[in-house]
Amino acid sequence: MKNTTKAILSGMSLAVVASSGHAHEPIALAPGGEIVHGHDHGPAVRYENVVIRGAKIFNGHEPDLITADVLISGQLIKKIAPDLKAPHGSFEIEAKGHTLMPGLIDAHWHGVYATATIPELMTTNEGYWNLLTSVAQRDALYRGFTTVRDAAGPMFDIARATNNGLIPGPRVFPSGPAISQTSGHMDFRMTRDLPTPTGHLHSFERENMFYIADGLPEVIKRTRENLMQGATQIKLMAGGGVTSAYDPIHTKQFTLDELKAAVEVAENWGTYVHTHAINDEAVNHSIDAGVACVEHGHMATLETLKRMKKEGTWLSMQPFLDDEDAPALNEFQKEKYDFVTNGTDFVYKHAKELGVKIAFGTDTLFSADLAKRQGAQLAKLQKWFTPFEALKMATYDNAELLKLSGKLTPYPLGPIGVIEEGAYADIILVDGNPLENLDLVGDPEKNFDLIMKDGVIYKNAVKD
Repeated sequence: MKNTTKAILSGMSLAVVASSGHAHEPIALAPGGEIVHGHDHGPAVRYENVVIRGAKIFNGHEPDLITADVLISGQLIKKIAPDLKAPHGSFEIEAKGHTLMPGLIDAHWHGVYATATIPELMTTNEGYWNLLTSVAQRDALYRGFTTVRDAAGPMFDIARATNNGLIPGPRVFPSGPAISQTSGHMDFRMTRDLPTPTGHLHSFERENMFYIADGLPEVIKRTRENLMQGATQIKLMAGGGVTSAYDPIHTKQFTLDELKAAVEVAENWGTYVHTHAINDEAVNHSIDAGVACVEHGHMATLETLKRMKKEGTWLSMQPFLDDEDAPALNEFQKEKYDFVTNGTDFVYKHAKELGVKIAFGTDTLFSADLAKRQGAQLAKLQKWFTPFEALKMATYDNAELLKLSGKLTPYPLGPIGVIEEGAYADIILVDGNPLENLDLVGDPEKNFDLIMKDGVIYKNAVKD
């Protein structure tokens, strides 16, 4: 990670006091510490070597915790062992009483849409959206989400700025603008704009909010344009949605040949297509086309879930149950949202029983208050899953889904979603044991005493 603000501190220790509630305790800079970012959450600091001692370790995929020391060198976890001998000058953290776990992954995140309201999106342009999104991304990181798969939106510049160290935030696997048919989910044009001349682009298309594609040539072109801009996977809208204006929830969208064309283009690039599909017909429509991952699937039948298990199709679902996690909706949208939530319990129960590959994501839209509940959404999974199963889903399992991007991954140095030697140093220290009490992840400001991404300490409130 490149440093935009760099302060090499040598020959003495320096305590820097954070200026907000995210880190009340000082971050002590050992010799050689570098301030990577300074902002109202306090400094983000990189050391050549960090040793975390005495924590119980959840490695992301095994239920049994071990107690050991962890050595982080640069961006990666270098060594995990009891009574580890620290390199000279290491910054050491005594973490007894804490659980050390991988950073969380949100597999269905919308960086631009998470906190921007609909009026803001309608009255501003991409420059302002980027400013809003940089704050949303920073706050997601301070909730312990060190990686997100952005499931549609103008995120290429945000991903680039994050990777280059210009702004703090999670790693981003961007899908780019969602590809929608005319009158499909994500067609947010006004009816007064119709009929649209052939080749005419709406301002939202020019600013990468969405692409409208009708027919094989347009679907192929828009898919390739997303890949050209850096998409790690492709998102198409294959069925009706809640927040869109023109498509009833029961609809199937795109022809089968159109969906297959996008899948072929993505596979030629070594990656995959994921689709928005809520109703059962849209889920099967997606599977027929060879889609690797279905987003939502809240109305899938038992037969469809069995098919997903047999064919290895991922289900990226959200624990939507009530209005608490819904954005502001009109009556038409509210009726569609009720249709979605009616199936949540059935699908989670049977998908788990069948062994369907399930990913965790939040799909937060249009509300900073809802975005703050990102961890609380994860905690809601305890209705269907054990704490271990839920945390494995939000770390190791989500990382397995992200591997489908193959050589297009922006992060090739090591695995994510795990605590193991050679993995990226994306680490949370939880005050307590979230494998016994999943509610701990619902209040990260209180319970996450250390947040590290890419070997950089963004929050350190460990009392030692």
